[in-house]
Amino acid sequence: MIGHIHLSLIMIAALIAVASPGPAVLAIAGTSMKAGRRSGLVFASGVTTGSLTWSVGAAAGLSAVMLANAWLIELIRYFGAAYLLFLAFKSARSALTPGVAALQGLAAPSPRRAFVRGLTLHLTNPKAILFFGSLYSFGVPADATLADLALIVAAVGLQSAIVLHGYAVLFSNPTVVTGYLKLRRWFDGVFAVAFGYAGYKILSARL
Repeated sequence: MIGHIHLSLIMIAALIAVASPGPAVLAIAGTSMKAGRRSGLVFASGVTTGSLTWSVGAAAGLSAVMLANAWLIELIRYFGAAYLLFLAFKSARSALTPGVAALQGLAAPSPRRAFVRGLTLHLTNPKAILFFGSLYSFGVPADATLADLALIVAAVGLQSAIVLHGYAVLFSNPTVVTGYLKLRRWFDGVFAVAFGYAGYKILSARL
């Protein structure tokens, strides 16, 4: 506890949220295995930037503004769900394509495209908006100072960066990549189901 802020509890809540399997983690894993460590790390940087953007926005009161204008969240929700369903379609198509993929044949996106994809994925995730809104609404007292908020944003941002980039390194490991190449269709099938389910949950959720 730092002053009147339970930083440890905030960090634990943020760790569970960022480390648990979800659209961002699945996308980082898929990008790292298919396109390599560099693309995975850049993609993770995009996700981290999106997370930091929502964190700063929530600290500045943006979440309250969005919650007061439900149409904004609805717009982001449908855009995010459409993107997840698109990823599900691509993964399903790959899963239904027979044959063993060759690592050289896996096209890696440019660093700029990888970063934008990661950023877009997280900026259009309503769960991120609601999580950071809840974090700052319930975990931070109303009399928190600017220094308190800056500390939380920095700590949560650093923790998220370490976890997300750690996933990119893990799933770009040659052993993991070799396993993926052998079981590509099964992995892509799992990704298709997971992305499709995430998209469905976003569309059906009551925000």
